[in-house]
Amino acid sequence: MMKALFIAGTDTEVGKTVVSKAILSAVGAQGKTTIGYKPVAAGCEKTEQGLRNSDALHLQQAANLDVDYDLVNPYALSLPASPHIAAIADDVEVDYQVLSNVLEQHKQNSDFVLVEGAGGWRVPVSKDDCLSTWVKQEQLPVVLVVGIKLGCLSHAMLTAEAIKADGLELVGWVANRVNPGVEHYAEIIEMLEGSMGAPKLGEIPYVPGCKKRDLGKYINLEVIR
Repeated sequence: MMKALFIAGTDTEVGKTVVSKAILSAVGAQGKTTIGYKPVAAGCEKTEQGLRNSDALHLQQAANLDVDYDLVNPYALSLPASPHIAAIADDVEVDYQVLSNVLEQHKQNSDFVLVEGAGGWRVPVSKDDCLSTWVKQEQLPVVLVVGIKLGCLSHAMLTAEAIKADGLELVGWVANRVNPGVEHYAEIIEMLEGSMGAPKLGEIPYVPGCKKRDLGKYINLEVIR
């Protein structure tokens, strides 16, 4: 099993956290120690403990090692906007060295680190750069989450092409049924299976309250061994 995976999405709100939790559950069920890592998160809520992001909290709870929130989500930004806009509003500069230092610490302390991105593949974290630059720097293998809905085919294929063009390995993709009423679901899956150039790790059905469920059974880790 690889030491770390980066979870990318075709867009925002496609189920990256749902899939991230499922993968953490599946890896943990094999007796591996796991850590969830959300390097940058916008739209965090003010709490007595500081700014907190709901997706990062889900990752913290889904992993089986106890890690302080600040190490799960080193850049917690308050504005619910693109990370580069939120960072400017909070007068914060996202430092890739900080992200790398935390990642290395997690790698040393666990068997497996799941790194969840923000938004889509080219999400900007400053006026001049995107989070994908850091992923490329770290040479992290990537799993792509495809929210199955109208328009997802183009988004999925373009994102897969961009990941590969960046010199990274797309080790697999996961279909997440975000819309229970989407038409031609089977045909969409068939098209993706033939065009992504990477294996399908699983299909997650539409499940109410999915972030609170254990969905590890829908992930086939054998595909990426």
